Amino acid sequence: MGGYLGKILRVDLSTGKIKTEDFKEDMQKKYLGGSGLAAKILYDELKPRIDPLGPENKLVFATGPLTGTRIPSSGRHLVAAKSPLTGIWGEATSGGFWGAELKFAGFDAVIIEGKSQDPVYLWIKDGEAELKDAGKMWGKDVYQTEEMIQKSLGDEKIVVSSIGPAGEKLVKIACIINDKDRAAGRCGLGAVMGSKKLKAIAVRGTQPIPIEDPEALNEGAKKFREALKANFLVEGVSKQGTNSSLATLSMMGTLPTQYYREGVFDQADKIDGNALMEITTKKFACYGCPIACGRGHVEVKSGPFAGTSGAGPEYETVAAFGSLCMNSDLGTIVKAGILCNQLGMDTISAGNIIAFSMECYEKGILTKKDTDGLDLTWGNTEAIIKLVEKMGKKEGIGAVLSEGVRNASKKIGKGSEQFAMHVKGLECPMHEPKGYKGLGLGYATSNRGACHLRPASQLVEIMATPRPELGFNKVAGAYEVEGKGYVIKGLQDFKTTIDSLVLCSFVYDLYAYLPDELAKLCTAATGYKFEVIDLVRIGERIFNLKRLFNVREGISRKDDTLPKRFLQEKPTKGPTAGQTVDLEPMLNEYYQARGWDNNGIPTQRKISELGL
Repeated sequence: MGGYLGKILRVDLSTGKIKTEDFKEDMQKKYLGGSGLAAKILYDELKPRIDPLGPENKLVFATGPLTGTRIPSSGRHLVAAKSPLTGIWGEATSGGFWGAELKFAGFDAVIIEGKSQDPVYLWIKDGEAELKDAGKMWGKDVYQTEEMIQKSLGDEKIVVSSIGPAGEKLVKIACIINDKDRAAGRCGLGAVMGSKKLKAIAVRGTQPIPIEDPEALNEGAKKFREALKANFLVEGVSKQGTNSSLATLSMMGTLPTQYYREGVFDQADKIDGNALMEITTKKFACYGCPIACGRGHVEVKSGPFAGTSGAGPEYETVAAFGSLCMNSDLGTIVKAGILCNQLGMDTISAGNIIAFSMECYEKGILTKKDTDGLDLTWGNTEAIIKLVEKMGKKEGIGAVLSEGVRNASKKIGKGSEQFAMHVKGLECPMHEPKGYKGLGLGYATSNRGACHLRPASQLVEIMATPRPELGFNKVAGAYEVEGKGYVIKGLQDFKTTIDSLVLCSFVYDLYAYLPDELAKLCTAATGYKFEVIDLVRIGERIFNLKRLFNVREGISRKDDTLPKRFLQEKPTKGPTAGQTVDLEPMLNEYYQARGWDNNGIPTQRKISELGL
């Protein structure tokens, strides 16, 4: 038996029926787990063009073959469904302890289908599962929900993944929060959970995870820990969190500022890693992670929200509510991040939408009459917090904005669609692609919409790092476009494998890139023989399957594009001044590298080659 030849829990909320299924060997070998398993399930079981918020949509929570083992940062899990925000493939990953706990409870994945008449939560413990009444929790925030479940079941060690009011109200940027402050943030999957009247999934497990070759796995884990210690980036991230890069990005001209007009923020020092470190009182480490990049607790010392305390923000949150909105008050950013966690709302999308609203206000497209009297001048700290609250509760102007920037711009009109920053309906993250042109191609071609994690090409482009095992022997400079189609294709495939193993992207791509060792770990855990080429091919298979999912939803070349601001508008400050993203030549090369036709559709030859 392979080390992760486990079980899948299927829960039909319409009937209340719960059953356990085998995780079939053929599916494991071809899709690993996590993102791959979810893609296979949803492609096979969802009909095209279904309503993402209807009972026919399904929500998959999945771990990977290395989840919960001794290798560093193996506690992540993935959530996937058809996205209500974009109408296409939707997925998000989250850290913390929930994923490992699900594995300890005896399950590799949970499939949620149907819709409950009344609010419920799912309770999983050591191979058993039951649906329980969540009526008293409906309307409560994420923090309250977790505490109520732990108290009700009498165990503080229970790990909870839940939605807040945003998910209940079907806010299309709603996310799913576990461990109180870890988020499966993107694509509005919290709204899918809310549409099914599923408030939470609580997990407790005490079972050992079977490993085919424990000695080999332990040896591999040791090598990855040594690689982490040797990486020069790790110390800074451990001290300052993911926000350690903010000041550097501003100097490089790649920190999104004033809604992506510029890449340099003149007050970056007020919100950078050093500034955040000064108010951090406790760090947080996900399961098995020696880095502890999370800011477990911060205390705001000054400004309009002095006295605010709670989990500290990640880089994406800081930039989204900071430079993007021209806000230099760190306390406001902390407050906005905590509110998003309590409400269960994606900070990247929320910050993007608020900055969009501020530009609309600046241009006279929105006035105080439209904004419930709010002054949406750039950097207005009170307005930022009020808009977070209004979006999370679908109140006033928040009801429009909570639909996502693509939908909101269509409703607002007056030319606002021209500067709504999204790809395929997913709001752009906090990395300016004019400073690494391949990243722009990655945004345009990502299966879930604008995504910096797949391919996460920034360091590869800056350092011109070749990765022959991923299909590119050389890398042109960050400002060049030649060869980037092959670079992005290779990185996307590898990152898809990482998401199917459900490992931390920082650890296994940026800080400890050891693909040969990763293949050995997969072999040690499962008993199946894996080489690097096998892992890359698995990633390619899964990436193409997601593309096929999107193709039947109507996605083609016309959708593999970028906002006008990236393609035509030139920054005036810093190293990226005068730059735009020349997408078309990269896209042509990318389709060639992928074996897709000129319209971005996988060819029958490629489909057959990948065993699809």
